[in-house]
Amino acid sequence: MSPSITPIADVASDLALSEQLIAPDGTRHAHALLDPFVADVSLDQLRGLYRDMSIVRRIDSEGIALQRQGQLGLWAPCQGQEAAQIGTARALRPDDMIFPSYREIGVLYTRDAEPGDFVRVWRGEEGAGYDPAERHVAPTQIIIGAQTLHAVGYAMGIAHDGTDEVAVTYFGDGATSQGDVNEAMVFASSYGAPVVFVCQNNHWAISEPVSVQSSYPIAGRAPGFGIPSLRVDGNDVLACMAAMRWALEHARSGRGPVFIEAVTYRMGPHTTADDPTRYREPEELEAWRSRDPLVRIETYLRAAGGLDDAQAEEIAAAADTAARELRAACLGMTTREPLAVFDGVYAAPHSGLDEQRTAYAEYLATFEEA
Repeated sequence: MSPSITPIADVASDLALSEQLIAPDGTRHAHALLDPFVADVSLDQLRGLYRDMSIVRRIDSEGIALQRQGQLGLWAPCQGQEAAQIGTARALRPDDMIFPSYREIGVLYTRDAEPGDFVRVWRGEEGAGYDPAERHVAPTQIIIGAQTLHAVGYAMGIAHDGTDEVAVTYFGDGATSQGDVNEAMVFASSYGAPVVFVCQNNHWAISEPVSVQSSYPIAGRAPGFGIPSLRVDGNDVLACMAAMRWALEHARSGRGPVFIEAVTYRMGPHTTADDPTRYREPEELEAWRSRDPLVRIETYLRAAGGLDDAQAEEIAAAADTAARELRAACLGMTTREPLAVFDGVYAAPHSGLDEQRTAYAEYLATFEEA
């Protein structure tokens, strides 16, 4: 399926060009392509997705609070993008390998992340906040778009091994202007790599709007590389799940890479070092607030009898518990000895690293002497 190449004029037309199953008002719409991929999703499962999204939003708000209180060096919020992350990630198999950027709080949550996994890097305790082999999630990538190359390399390894796993990489609209992303798509297409590219188009690359980078849907670029693409409403968790299942079926069957553009919106700052009021109009924010992914699925569930007050209270309580556990894990962390920064850099002993360790130890000793 090829995306429309109609120019984007405003928020309304932007959404109109996106495939959708549940509208902002909670109304369920039929969709010939997507419906078969979520025909098995029950109201209980949908409530589970809503629960995931609610907990992720609460984790996100607690992370911001911890940074403001000086407990974290930085935090990259994902408010508004919960549906794009939960919907796509819940469609994956446990053995599918994920290559995230720095904003995929929801994606990491679906991999049974421990509370400390969300904050360990932002607190400066470790180079990776979790064990990538255990979570099947590569370390958080700060360099914009670099993870797409890693994902394609891993996917080429999957093809070499002859298994049916899939590599999935997440990035923002700003990353599509980077050479790494385009080079990754060249390699993926040329080698038929089983990789899914997920672009969360949240409309802002820090202070630059997506309209400056592209006058047409970003999903329209992928077919130029020979990669099929789909543009989906990123605030519709059911549509995001369907889109990912469609993409996985394609990639897992040996037909090569796929590209998904999830049209969503970053409700908060780019990171806690950013002030979006300096470059974003409040009217735009309010227009997207009416399309909140959590409100949308809650409205649908309540109308369909899949969510009542008691269940909503339980979900809210679970979210508060997750926030408390996150805070406790953060405040309870013990900083490693300085020389531990060299641990785990290489799988085998390395003479160059040994020399660096010795030199750093001598440097640290000068402070003790002083």
